[in-house]
Amino acid sequence: MITAGVDLGTQSVKVVILKHGQVLARSKAFSGFDPARAAEQAFGQALRQAGISSSDVLHVTATGSGMDLASNANSTVSMMSADAKAGVYLFPTARTVVDVGAEEARAVKCDDKGVMVDFVVNERCAAGAGTFIEAMARALEVKLEEMGPLSLKAERASSINASCVIFGESDVVSLIHRQEPKPEIARAIFDAMADRISPMMHRLGITPDVVLVGGVAKDVGFVASLKRKLGIELLIPEYPEYAGALGAALVAVNRVKKV
Repeated sequence: MITAGVDLGTQSVKVVILKHGQVLARSKAFSGFDPARAAEQAFGQALRQAGISSSDVLHVTATGSGMDLASNANSTVSMMSADAKAGVYLFPTARTVVDVGAEEARAVKCDDKGVMVDFVVNERCAAGAGTFIEAMARALEVKLEEMGPLSLKAERASSINASCVIFGESDVVSLIHRQEPKPEIARAIFDAMADRISPMMHRLGITPDVVLVGGVAKDVGFVASLKRKLGIELLIPEYPEYAGALGAALVAVNRVKKV
């Protein structure tokens, strides 16, 4: 049985193809101004990688903010349900899944079968998501991929306003003018993000084990800050940015079985 999941996010489209419940291919494309076209490109790339044709795929489930734009999808599923399904697939002991993407963060509580029990979503503000890091990296004149490693060199953290990207950027500029070391400022940026994410998780209730997914899970600076804030270990899969697409592909498996 071959199924696929398509995650149409605000910055990129991810596709995962499963065969008998095992990952056969992964592919990603920049969403740009035409997410529907990006989804077609990513799906085509995944098919080529898997060495199959679209007719071999029994069911395609879409998720993400642009899921209704996936022209080849047979069904859709919420990101929260997709995250829950992927979290338990990747880590059977997972009961809480935290997804921090480019524009949004969410936390999901799930049962041992990967079924969503409850969820919370942060306010739609970039201060609690990946675009906050991008904006702050520009203000700090540091490459995005250098922010995490730079923050790990800090011996302490400065304080910045995490309520809004505009206020945060203003604080970063003030710290630069005060000649605060860049590592301290970088750590402050990640600590500010963690300060936004942790209350959301506490509202949901943190039930171990906790899995962190989404593109921001690849940033060592954010991971370190969130661990400090929560005081717990976080499980992070090898491909955290593909969790939504993986969960959608797993949902597709269940939907084929019910037919």
